[in-house]
Amino acid sequence: MPDKDCLPAALYRADQVREMDRQAIEEYGIPGDTLMERAGQAAFDLLRRRWPRAKRILVLAGTGNNGGDGFVVARLALQAGLHVRVLQLGDRERIRGDARTNAMRYAALSGDWQPCGDDLPRDADLIVDAVLGTGLERRVEGRWARILGHVNAARIPVLSLDVPSGLHSDTGVILGTAVCADVTISFIALKQGMFTADGPDCCGDIHFHALDVPARVYARQLLSARRLDWSRQRELLRPRKRTAHKGDFGHVLAVAGDLGFGGAARLCAEAALRTGAGLVSLATRREHLPAILAGRPEIMAHAVEEVSALEPLLARAGVIAIGPGLGRHEWGMALWEKVMAQELPMVVDADALNLLSEAPGRREDWVLTPHPGEAARLLGCTTRDIHADRYGAARELQQRYGGVVVLKGAGSIIAGDAHQPPAVCSDGNPGMASGGMGDVVTGIIAAWLAQGWPAREAAQLGVCLHAAAADKAARAGERGLLASDLMSHIRRLANPGND
Repeated sequence: MPDKDCLPAALYRADQVREMDRQAIEEYGIPGDTLMERAGQAAFDLLRRRWPRAKRILVLAGTGNNGGDGFVVARLALQAGLHVRVLQLGDRERIRGDARTNAMRYAALSGDWQPCGDDLPRDADLIVDAVLGTGLERRVEGRWARILGHVNAARIPVLSLDVPSGLHSDTGVILGTAVCADVTISFIALKQGMFTADGPDCCGDIHFHALDVPARVYARQLLSARRLDWSRQRELLRPRKRTAHKGDFGHVLAVAGDLGFGGAARLCAEAALRTGAGLVSLATRREHLPAILAGRPEIMAHAVEEVSALEPLLARAGVIAIGPGLGRHEWGMALWEKVMAQELPMVVDADALNLLSEAPGRREDWVLTPHPGEAARLLGCTTRDIHADRYGAARELQQRYGGVVVLKGAGSIIAGDAHQPPAVCSDGNPGMASGGMGDVVTGIIAAWLAQGWPAREAAQLGVCLHAAAADKAARAGERGLLASDLMSHIRRLANPGND
C-alpha cells in the first residue's frame, strides 16, 4: 500500500485536469506525446515495482488518450522482454493524435494487437486497464460493460491508468459498470471522485505522478476539494502545557440514550473523554446509570427523566453532543427542543438529525454528522440521490442548515462555508460499517470543539482521528470490529508523537 504522505492534498474535477493538460501543452510547450510517454513510463515503473514477477501482461486499450497511455505501457513491457498482448476495445481506426502515434510505435515492434472478443484470456499475470479515461459521462452498457465485468471476474490483478474505467471522476459513482482495480495510478492531478462513493472500492491503492507539469499550471486552478488524512491532521496537535488543568479542555454534555440505547450514550461520552475533553457529563435515562458508571466512572452520568433536570447540566456545559440513541419519542423530542433553545455549540447526530428534518432550522454554531439515510431525510430526497453526488449533497446540506456538515460514509466529506472547498477523508476501512461508530465520532468532534478548535477544524480532526483509530484497530481484522475497540487507539493518536 502506498504511503498516503506521498499523495497530494489537492483534488480536482476532470474538466480542471483537462485544462491543466491543455495549458501544459499549449502554453508551456510540453508536447502531448511527451506527457503520454511520461504517463506510460510512470505506470510501467509502478507495474514492475508492484508485480515484479509478472511476465504476461494484458493491456485493454480504448480509442482515446487513456488507450494511448496503455500503448506506451505495452511498448515498454515488450521492450523489457515481457509477453504482451493488447486487446482493442473500439475501432482502432478511430484512434487519433498522440494515442495513434503510440499505438503505431507498439505495432512497429510487431506487438500482439487484436480486437477484443467477448472473452478475456485467462493466462495473464496482470491486466492493465486503459479503456476509458476521465471524460466518461454516460453509462457503460452492452458489450463494453460485459468486458469490464469479465475483468472483475477474472481474478487477475488489475492496474488502472488515471481512473478505473467506468468510474465517474467527479462524483466517484460507477456509471453502469466499472473496473475494480487493485492499483490505480493517477496523472497530473488527483480526481476528487477517487476518494468517495464507489471510488475507494474501484481504485484500490492509489498512486500519483504529476508528469512534471509546471507548478504554475496548478496555481491557475482552484482546487475543487481537499484530501485529508491523519498523517497531516496530527501535525496540528501540540503537547499540553505542564500547568494545564481540566478546566482548560472544556466541558462536553452528551444528551443521549433513550430506553434501551445506553450503549450509544456511553460510546459518545467515552469517546469525548478519550479525545481529551476535560469534563464530560451525560444526560440519559435513569436505567442506564449503573452500567455506565460501573464501566466508565469518569463519565458524570445524570438521570434526566424530565426536561427540567437538564437545565443545571446545560448551565455548566461548553459544548453539547446530542443524538446518539436519543429516539424520536416524547423524551427525545423534549430534550431536543430544549437543546435547540440554547446558544451553545453542538454536534448533532442520529435521531437529533431526524428530528431536525421534521422541523428544519439553521445555525452557524453546530456540526451536523448525517449518514446517507439521514442526509436524504434532511434534503427530502433518496439515499440514491445522495450517493450520486456526495460532494453536491454535502454542499447543499451546509447551505440549507448552516454550520459544518460531515457526510459520513466511504470517503466522509466535510463541508463548511461556500468560500472553502469541501474536504474528504481518505483514511478508514469497511470494518467501520458497524453499530456505534457514529456515536464515537460525535463524541470525538465534540471534544475537539470543547478544547477550542473552530467547528470546521474540529470536524476535520474528528473525522480523521476516528478513521485512523479504526485503521489501527482493524489490524486485527475488519470483520467483527467494534466501536469500543477504537477507544485505546483514540487516546494514543490524540497525543502528539504517537503513531
